[in-house]
Amino acid sequence: MKFVCSKESILNEIIYSMDFTSQRNSLSVTSNVYLETSNDRLIIRATDQKLGFNTEIAVQTLEEGSTTVFCERFLNILRSLPEADIQFTSENGMLAIKPVNQSIDFKLRTITSEEFPSLENIGENQYFSVSQKVFNDMANQTIFAISEDETRYFLCGLFIERSSVGINLVATDGRRLSIVERRFEEELPTFPSVIVPAKFFIELKKLSNEEGLLNLCITDNLIFAKIGNRNFYSTLIKGQYPNYRRVIPESQSYSSTMRIQDMLDALKRVSLLVENKAKRIFLDISEEGVLLTSDESEMGEAKEIIPCKYEGPTSRVSLNFTYLLNPLKVMEGEFFSINFTEPTRAMTVKPDSERDYYHIIMPMQPNA
Repeated sequence: MKFVCSKESILNEIIYSMDFTSQRNSLSVTSNVYLETSNDRLIIRATDQKLGFNTEIAVQTLEEGSTTVFCERFLNILRSLPEADIQFTSENGMLAIKPVNQSIDFKLRTITSEEFPSLENIGENQYFSVSQKVFNDMANQTIFAISEDETRYFLCGLFIERSSVGINLVATDGRRLSIVERRFEEELPTFPSVIVPAKFFIELKKLSNEEGLLNLCITDNLIFAKIGNRNFYSTLIKGQYPNYRRVIPESQSYSSTMRIQDMLDALKRVSLLVENKAKRIFLDISEEGVLLTSDESEMGEAKEIIPCKYEGPTSRVSLNFTYLLNPLKVMEGEFFSINFTEPTRAMTVKPDSERDYYHIIMPMQPNA
């Protein structure tokens, strides 16, 4: 195998490929990236057996063939090279890397391409299209609420379901829930409700340019995505996702409205003196405003009051401050509301405008 291409064109794709390789075992073929050239095209593949990635770029093919090479070391070499065309030659179990007209010469050991696992594939006509930006925004509004408890593996991903008008995206760790119910004007096919690992959305964000369309295909076992010449997929999380609708309050008696930025700034300051593992703060909600208080500790205590619009009895809510901080960081608009009936029952946090997302937070018990 022999081909020539610019450093920039191959470097970009190897950077993306790196995230899809198995990085725990450098001796495994899944820690390698697959390279195959013919007809002046270079096919690049990577997989860790749970996620897979493939793309292709234009090159000058001098000799057709294929090989695999340790991705991390290959990437580091490419980054170190000057901006120039590079010639790659695979022979005798080595990949020679030599910038054209430069006195630089690297050689990397290879593993034969026959040992590289096959990637999953799906027919072109099974994809449907949505806006890259819209789909990424949906993930941004929910991904922080997924569980990190691997014993409850079915909560360690985002739940995607087809609604009558579009797509719902849901995340919960059992103590909070975030949901986006997005309407799509495009005609969408029916697909099974699935649980998608968070890494799929992390890689999607890296590969997206926030413009144009994202092509998706969802099956019982896999989710596929395509952006331009880049294709990737992920296996799904198996398990029964809980009936999240059961924790969404049908109605709530009281609503306190305040500026998003006021609460964000106050949370960041008051949390400086939060020491307990539960990350607890108190919100005293009254018609005079919302008083934020940290737990008193050996280090001291922090208090801050912010203005709000509220009619109702004075109520003290105890909660993990990150459960409020995370959604506010990505919430759009100027104002938001905290809605509740009792201080110890589920609270709904939502933007004070016609948005299609909201968040449910379970408060702590006052004496917990």
